[in-house]
Amino acid sequence: MRHLLSLFDLTTDEIKQILTYSLQLKAELAEGNRHSVLASHNLALLFEKPSLRTRVSFESGISQLGGHALFLGQEVGWGKRESVKDFSEVLSQYVDVIACRSYKHSTLEQLVEYSTVPVINALTDYSHPCQALADVLTIQEEFESLENRHLVFVGDANNVSRSLAIACGKLGLKFTLAGPAAYQFTDQEKTEIESGCAVANFEQTEDAVGAVASADAIYTDVWASMGQEKEQKQREQDFADYQVNESLMAAAPEHAIFLHCLPAKRGQEVTDAVMDGPQSRVVAQAGNRMHAQKGLLVWLLDKQL
Repeated sequence: MRHLLSLFDLTTDEIKQILTYSLQLKAELAEGNRHSVLASHNLALLFEKPSLRTRVSFESGISQLGGHALFLGQEVGWGKRESVKDFSEVLSQYVDVIACRSYKHSTLEQLVEYSTVPVINALTDYSHPCQALADVLTIQEEFESLENRHLVFVGDANNVSRSLAIACGKLGLKFTLAGPAAYQFTDQEKTEIESGCAVANFEQTEDAVGAVASADAIYTDVWASMGQEKEQKQREQDFADYQVNESLMAAAPEHAIFLHCLPAKRGQEVTDAVMDGPQSRVVAQAGNRMHAQKGLLVWLLDKQL
């Protein structure tokens, strides 16, 4: 039995297999064909945080595969009405897989410790692997190959950028984080990423304009994530020079695409002109959440297409 807490849990070949399944299922769906490979399978969505894309993409995705999703919010009392051990062991009796969206990564690790079914990280403060799978799927579709591509993340060292750095390191893309020095990965975090990825090409810089000069994809996220609301005003000041706008996109190659994990705060980390412009792939990227997660579910439950 396998779990997905971060992309460190997958080999390069396994990520490629998931992407292959994702593309196959997406192509077949576009032709009106839906695999029932997960018929009678149940997915528990155990969510501490609010969600649009993650919840709906998982629910729709497993439905298209013939299975069923059960949404479990705060009302189930996870870790409150009863111990994590009791909750996890009992929930495992009812479902085939659990996708957990939690504030703390340590809470997810507790769930995994006692679960007897596969657990998927649907977002924690440490990692967002499902988002990164959708992102590299989007880049692969755009350029047909991931080889020798360069992803520049303009922002801070958060759960999304960490997952992207690992994905790039596993798949051979160059990854650059462009942001204020105080918000970059620590030396220890950078070493962890590089040591966990055989071909990591990882850079950090305060020069966003210089970073995007060779970018194939430019990515950003909100300046203050959920749980960081008290830092919002300070972060707005610190990241003021790191907005992805028309000027920054003009410094990149003409073929460069723009990505954002959403939701976006338009007028802060990105302008409307970029979000809605010809280089934006944010809608297709969001759509790929479902396709990437379908590929992940098929792979994790060891099914064949």
